[in-house]
Amino acid sequence: MKTIRNIFWGLVATCMVQGCTEDIDMSDRYTFQTENIAGYLEKHSDYSEYYRLLGEVAISPRSSSTVQQMMSARGNYTVFAPTNEAIQEYLDELCEKKIIAEPSWDAFESEEVKDSIRKVIVYNSILDAKNDNSFVYMTSGFPKDNEEFGISNMYDRKLTVVGGPNATFYINGTKDNKTGEVLSGCLVDKKNCDILASNGYIHQVHSVVAPSNETVADWLKNFIDAEEGGFVVMAKLIFACNLQKELSQEKDEVYEAAYLREEIEDLKQHSSFKKAGYMPEHRKYGFTIFAETDDFWTQTLGKEPNDITVEDIKNWVISQNFYPNAKDNGKYNDPDNVLNQFVTYHILPVRIPVDRLVIHYNEKGYTYGSTLSPTVATWELYTTMGQRRLMKIYEGGQGAPEGIFLNRFPNLDNDRSGTYHEKGCDMDKEGIPVNTIEAKSVVNGYIYPINKVLAYSGETRNNFQKQRLRFDVAGIFPEFMNNDLRANHRADDRSLCVGMPVNTTYKYLEDLDIADGTLFYYLSGYNLNWKNYQGDEINVVGKYEMTFRLPPVPRKDTYEIRYAVQTNSGLRGMCQVYFGEDKNNLHAEGIPLDLRMGGTLRRTDAGNFTSIVGWEADRTDDDDYNAEVDKKMRNNGFMKGPNHYRVAGSSTARSDENTIRRIIVRQEMEPEKTYYLKFKTVLDKETKEFYMDYIEFCSKAVYDNPSNPEDIW
Repeated sequence: MKTIRNIFWGLVATCMVQGCTEDIDMSDRYTFQTENIAGYLEKHSDYSEYYRLLGEVAISPRSSSTVQQMMSARGNYTVFAPTNEAIQEYLDELCEKKIIAEPSWDAFESEEVKDSIRKVIVYNSILDAKNDNSFVYMTSGFPKDNEEFGISNMYDRKLTVVGGPNATFYINGTKDNKTGEVLSGCLVDKKNCDILASNGYIHQVHSVVAPSNETVADWLKNFIDAEEGGFVVMAKLIFACNLQKELSQEKDEVYEAAYLREEIEDLKQHSSFKKAGYMPEHRKYGFTIFAETDDFWTQTLGKEPNDITVEDIKNWVISQNFYPNAKDNGKYNDPDNVLNQFVTYHILPVRIPVDRLVIHYNEKGYTYGSTLSPTVATWELYTTMGQRRLMKIYEGGQGAPEGIFLNRFPNLDNDRSGTYHEKGCDMDKEGIPVNTIEAKSVVNGYIYPINKVLAYSGETRNNFQKQRLRFDVAGIFPEFMNNDLRANHRADDRSLCVGMPVNTTYKYLEDLDIADGTLFYYLSGYNLNWKNYQGDEINVVGKYEMTFRLPPVPRKDTYEIRYAVQTNSGLRGMCQVYFGEDKNNLHAEGIPLDLRMGGTLRRTDAGNFTSIVGWEADRTDDDDYNAEVDKKMRNNGFMKGPNHYRVAGSSTARSDENTIRRIIVRQEMEPEKTYYLKFKTVLDKETKEFYMDYIEFCSKAVYDNPSNPEDIW
């Protein structure tokens, strides 16, 4: 556990960044018959200690208003209110940990330490939805097991929930995957919950909500120290590769300080979306580890976890020939080392919560916010740590095995009139089930247990090469997920329109260089019925120039890089595309890319003209003709949108003449090399927009396969 001093300063920084700088206007209290939260707590003696603490804790270091006053004013809050007994038990725990000499508020060595503990109790207990009442939670709207609430608490932490027996709930609980038994967590009282107040809901809890401040590295070290717990072997491997320093990172403190000094300024109002580009309040780091359990290693090697050495694992990895070109040089921190390659393939540099392992939004047959189960096969592609390699996180649709899988490559019903459901799966392509029930959430990451070996073997590389690889543009950049920007389905302006600083101000996205004159906006598209894959897009205006580091390819081959654009706007512009290995010396790819060119129309300021794309709507009774249209479009460098996701009602992107793909690069690419794309405007009008939805890599083995042509999905 971190020191109280660190907890205190973490809280101070959090509140300052949240911008809680104004005092509460107490003239604006509710006058409805329903009591506000503060009024209810004041009248019920079970919460007298908690109510007192609310009155002693300021909403920020720059405000004289207390949280108690905030709970008396308008707002949308979910409060997990601890009883007096729960707070006393928390003091008992602090005494056992020797943080205080006796379990009393009078036992703290200083007011600073006492104040930090008060903040831990108060800030962790409150979810502030601000103006969005859709994020005020009754128990009936709690997330599913091990999923996170949609908003952070006042301590800037995401809370999770698990369901227990007899319709009970546990905040930040853990569960046994086999028995379903709840092993830990903060019990929500079954009777004293869903208490309606004029400004939110109160749920009585029987222990203080106090998430651990452990990082991934802290959590793993516990297994080494205790020599038990389920992940002793993985902890040994990660520490042997000297990854603990990186896995200890929480926030970019340089960015935090610059934001507090107001050196990171929001972008001006977007020319067409009419919202400012709000800069992220934080730049957090995140990690996701898929870890073989100790039980797996015991069954594989025939030894107890404490007896298994790093050398044992290294020798076993070599015997499996997963990484034939890797070095056995004894330098486990070397990315070329065989053990390092094995270990780092288990780690993604992005914190992925359970409910976002696979993002469901507008795939065919699915409507976000509905109670529908996954419909068609859906996946996410990520780049791992160490030597950059691909990982697929997959969830099947109807008829598929339930759950999340890594690197599953099933046989899909992907004909032109198919369902995109699984037809079956070869045993060597079944992938690895992810245990989401026993997933562990820490401050900077998630750890998911697995019970099959995870490796980037030759077979895995081959499977990736035989797939069309589609990346949502926000998924290329870990920062969007780490900072709760991607798939954050809040409808406030700050969530809908996010800005990014240019590099000379601050390099926020590691894999993107943004030049001066570029106004870069990430638009979530939530609830706006845009014709975008997963709803979101990158939209850039100004005299822009951007250089993207691309994900890796799995095998050496000729690849098409395809760029998706939605053209039913007269505001699109034109840009030159550049490609290559040296980002400072990239080569122009063909003539400038005209983003105004839709399937049937080219929209310009001078009027609409017939396009050169050759798009025609599919004929329901003539697939041969439809295939000829596809071929004609490809000859012009275009493709219809995929049949995988919807653009309106039941219509898919394939049926929309404005939702098309461009083939912008066709080059030989190698997995060990790093490639870049640059987009630079060629128009003088600074209101014209660059738009990006997703990109695709498609190998020649797929797009030029005469016996098994590329599908329409």
